[in-house]
Amino acid sequence: MNFIDLAAQQRHIRKQLERNISGVLDHGNYINGPEVQALEKKLAEYAGVSFSVGCASGTDALLMSLMAYGINRGDAIFTSPFTFIATAEVIKLLKATPVFVDIDPATFNIDAGKLRSSIENIVDQGKLTPRGIIPVDIFGQPADYDQINSLAKEYNLFVLEDGAQSFGGLYKGRKACSLADVAATSFFPAKPLGCYGDGGMIFTDNRELHDKLTSIRVHGKGKDKYDNVRVGLNGRLDTIQAAILLAKFEIFDNEIALRQEAAQRYNQGLSDLCQTPLVKDFNLSAWAQYSSMHRERDRIINHLKSKDIPTAIYYPKPLHLQGAFAHLGYSRGDFPVSEQVSDNIFSLPMHPYLKSSDQQLIIREIHEALA
Repeated sequence: MNFIDLAAQQRHIRKQLERNISGVLDHGNYINGPEVQALEKKLAEYAGVSFSVGCASGTDALLMSLMAYGINRGDAIFTSPFTFIATAEVIKLLKATPVFVDIDPATFNIDAGKLRSSIENIVDQGKLTPRGIIPVDIFGQPADYDQINSLAKEYNLFVLEDGAQSFGGLYKGRKACSLADVAATSFFPAKPLGCYGDGGMIFTDNRELHDKLTSIRVHGKGKDKYDNVRVGLNGRLDTIQAAILLAKFEIFDNEIALRQEAAQRYNQGLSDLCQTPLVKDFNLSAWAQYSSMHRERDRIINHLKSKDIPTAIYYPKPLHLQGAFAHLGYSRGDFPVSEQVSDNIFSLPMHPYLKSSDQQLIIREIHEALA
């Protein structure tokens, strides 16, 4: 049994994948080829935004977005401590300061209620300049953007949606990656829409921001790559990866629907044992992961391992307790919800081609582990 079964997906689209890759080999435009522009157009239309910019990874998508806003030393960016390091890493790379805000215990997304007090605290201290918010759509469910965007407008902040796990999800009828001033997603192979390497994309309705981003991703180019109008980076999406994503995108909506069915089967089988994921009524999760909570997590994981059933923990240590952010002076107890979730959460196999029989086996074994 696989935690994520990319081979099963590939069997459905192998011929189209080969045709698309052969097309790139035939025309030879390996950097910024026509497939990149085609993918940008398709995904912008899908998300419902005016512009999208392909880039080298989800991390670069976050970093480039912050660079486009001119984030620098002395700026404060508010985000969740319960996420992959990339979300806060890009803030530190630009010498700005991540300000962590605890999460909602039900959805694991940033707690919009606690966000206001965190912003006000930074304003009152007067040491940092509040500039932006990076909500993280954890495990595929969008955060509460109506509340977050309202707060951002009140305090003159931008919002960068970290949609690395949520592309394909919905918030109140709107597609993930269209919910903020700018959004970033990842095409890491394990993501709901993943390539066969690294890749990412940025989404926005702001033409000025789009133009800055296209400059930043090619070393800050102006009229050409030898006219450098700003400091940028090498952040381009490979043409072959774009060709792969175009093939995968043809079956993406069906895969999102299959993920809903798989999640529902887990919910039905585990709700009497574990804290199963809560998806708000107005949301549709892309189900990048299926993550449950139980105080005897290790007992469950060890039992499943003995039956050759894979599991994972997202995330075993929240960011405020990581050595990379020790300089911020946080300690255990500062964000108790994030800490409790990290201590109890575990993820089960999740992908569109997960067999019902495999899920029933997993559910039975969890019951056995806790018997």
